[in-house]
Amino acid sequence: MKKIVECDEVDGLEGLLGEEVILLCANYFYTGKLIGVNDKFAKLSGARLVYETGSWDSKNYTDAQPLPKGVWYIQTTFIESYGASK
Repeated sequence: MKKIVECDEVDGLEGLLGEEVILLCANYFYTGKLIGVNDKFAKLSGARLVYETGSWDSKNYTDAQPLPKGVWYIQTTFIESYGASK
């Protein structure tokens, strides 16, 4: 598991460590603070399952429900796209 450290610019999902992200996966959308990533999983803190995004330019999601315990792991093989979150 890779963790947040001070370093030079990093590309890809690792480049978003420490940021609020949205992961658009095969079946669901997940959002939260990206606190870890390796070749199998992305680890989100304050993880929420996004049921309805609403307008992409709005400040909040229309319906995003917190997941149990706030930390959640998402299999990277299911991530279709990702980026900074609202």
